[in-house]
Amino acid sequence: MAISKYLHKGVPMLARSQACVAALTAILLLTLNGAAGAEEQAWRSLFDGKTLGDWKSVNFGGEGEVSVSDGAILMAQGVNLTGATYQKAPPKTNYEIRFEAKRLEGIDFFAGLTFPVEDSFCSWIVGGWGGAVVGLSSIDGKDASQNETTKYMGFDDNRWYRFRLKVTPEKIAGWIDDKLVIDQNIKDRKITTRNEVTDSQPLGFSAWQSTAAIRKIEIRDVGKKAD
Repeated sequence: MAISKYLHKGVPMLARSQACVAALTAILLLTLNGAAGAEEQAWRSLFDGKTLGDWKSVNFGGEGEVSVSDGAILMAQGVNLTGATYQKAPPKTNYEIRFEAKRLEGIDFFAGLTFPVEDSFCSWIVGGWGGAVVGLSSIDGKDASQNETTKYMGFDDNRWYRFRLKVTPEKIAGWIDDKLVIDQNIKDRKITTRNEVTDSQPLGFSAWQSTAAIRKIEIRDVGKKAD
């Protein structure tokens, strides 16, 4: 009888325990979902694939033509630099930008992205210095070929590559085809661009002695809640 008595009381106790676990699990999931929502907002398109819209050719001097072709911004090879700059104000930090790019011809960088970093700017160079250097220009005055972000990678002509860049007050991170290639702490570091791409600020693409195409340009806020 004593055993039966305790078993009888144990049923509702077990049910209450299961209910508590379920409730805590639900709260945890809501918290995690909320944190994810605060961290990653919806992507916003910066290019409709039909017209240059808010993008404008940069007068570097000796630049090639900038046009729209097959859903992409086409930057024709110039004497040196050809580029397009975004005419609206982008975020200064806590954002991600993603895009696709390919080199049609040439032997140097085809995806030079200049972007804001707080009150300064930086450039992500892809395929520079003869076609292989990937890195940030500049950190403490050293460009993409001379600092700790320097990497050497091969790029095929006429192949689309996927790029994603994340900027926070602490770090700049960059991915190519979902592979992390830039993971740079920027606290207490001097972040600048080279003088050649000053006119690409605040947000712009450029190519050096190469014909390049850029498409699917999108941006989103990270690290803060939506308004």
